[in-house]
Amino acid sequence: MKRSRYVALLAMGASALALSACGESETPAGVYTSVDQCIADKQFSEADCRKAFDVAKEEHKKVAPKYASKTDCEADFGAGKCETAPYRTSSGGSTFMPLLVGYMMGRSMGGQSAFTPQPLYRTPGGTNFRTGDNRVVTNKTGLQSVPQSTTSSAFKSTTTSRGGFGRSGSVYGSTTSSGRTGSSSGG
Repeated sequence: MKRSRYVALLAMGASALALSACGESETPAGVYTSVDQCIADKQFSEADCRKAFDVAKEEHKKVAPKYASKTDCEADFGAGKCETAPYRTSSGGSTFMPLLVGYMMGRSMGGQSAFTPQPLYRTPGGTNFRTGDNRVVTNKTGLQSVPQSTTSSAFKSTTTSRGGFGRSGSVYGSTTSSGRTGSSSGG
């Protein structure tokens, strides 16, 4: 048991060293596929696990990649892994987004979370959890060291045609919850 813990710590140190060599700092975060998994890990209180999941679900509506068609979304995330987004395009059409597969939360500091809980996604066959703007977080659950850059929300107000998750594609204006129409490149 001690040896495996040592090996795990050594591996975490090596990955932290590799990231710091690239100039990326890390921060501790809980990465979970469900509220029950978070509670069972006992790193956070039940109330914190539930609250973080609720916040991540709301963020999911804002930051999940949006697609002009369900087919395009499923091409990147897999059959049956997409849902209708709550926002419509500027022309009134539906948009589609991947299902939420997990969430990330920061350690509480004096009653305040270290960062806004983030929704997480996976591509078919992929082992890494990714943010809505395709930044790799980790491939494990539980308390992890994650790149600091993955802990900030990246609100995107665009809908893409098939270009791939993380790849450039055609962009359509989309209406945000505030009624604004936005567009930019990305996927």
